[in-house]
Amino acid sequence: MSAPTATATYEAKAWGATSATAPLEFLKIQRRVPGATDVKINVEYTGICHSDYHTVKGDWGPTPYPCVPGHEIVGTVTEVGSGVTKFKVGDFVGVGCLVDSCRTCDECHSGTEQFCPSMTLSYGAPDKHIPGAHTLGGYSSSVVVEQGFVVSIPTTLDRKAVAPLLCAGITTYSPLRRENVTTGTKVGVVGLGGLGHMAIKLAKAMGAEVTMITTSVHKAADAERLGASRVILSKEPEQLKAAAGTLDLIIDTVSAEHDVNSLIALLKFRGKLCFVGAPPTPHSIGAFPLVLGNKSIFGSAIGGLAETQEMLDFCGEHNIVSDAEVISVDDINEAYERMLKSDVKYRFVIDMTSLKKHE
Repeated sequence: MSAPTATATYEAKAWGATSATAPLEFLKIQRRVPGATDVKINVEYTGICHSDYHTVKGDWGPTPYPCVPGHEIVGTVTEVGSGVTKFKVGDFVGVGCLVDSCRTCDECHSGTEQFCPSMTLSYGAPDKHIPGAHTLGGYSSSVVVEQGFVVSIPTTLDRKAVAPLLCAGITTYSPLRRENVTTGTKVGVVGLGGLGHMAIKLAKAMGAEVTMITTSVHKAADAERLGASRVILSKEPEQLKAAAGTLDLIIDTVSAEHDVNSLIALLKFRGKLCFVGAPPTPHSIGAFPLVLGNKSIFGSAIGGLAETQEMLDFCGEHNIVSDAEVISVDDINEAYERMLKSDVKYRFVIDMTSLKKHE
């Protein structure tokens, strides 16, 4: 780890948790004063991701507190360091799941910084700049991020709905682009939620014929509105049988236990199943359907910085944003409870300017 490059700090407002059992509340936090290559951003909107909840509650391992979540961050540049060349004051920009990496490993050199062994997450990771501190996320009035980990947001996109592209958008865009989805590609999307609705929109914009695979009959109309041309109810054996061998690629967004073997049966010869959802228990997968169909399974996380910028530019060209419900910071705890019940279509976005009324 490199030596700290900046230790001077300033006070910022935030919304976070002081323990795994505490509700999220107003906090005052310390941010580093921008260094030579840093960009200071006035945060306008921050998306809520399921991982925010799990991190706050310590579900995925020890969480350092106070925990200020948020890795779907958009806002306006208010200050740039003397060495910043990519951005200027007034630019509309975004910050996603990572805010630093080693810059020297094979992953960093190949543009896949998200797999860098020394990657720094937007929150909950050791802070390289403030000794003894950890990173604090976008549920805050401002953030300071090195210019290489900031992306430009097309100004044509709806500011209130663009933040989820920094996680849900890139998570689904990356495997679609990796598999060269184009006109005529037959793509299946499993699960209609924050990730699933973005996968439908993006695949449709790439020219794919999209099939929604869901357990809920009431989601059929919404799937079609978003761009799906067919809906398969996975609890109906006859529908699964009729669709067997019809899909080139399936994006599985479900993070709960479900039958993967029935999905594999939907794939064509040499078809692929991609996991972007991560259930807590291992899947039970039969080898024969994979072997006999020359099919494969792979996983995908977010994209690197270059691919994230590519995704944003693509969304700008096709006017793609998340379906979002905008809330105040005072409603975050309620939003967490609603999110666990899937009571949102399809992503909560926090209006961070609502922090102004708190002191």
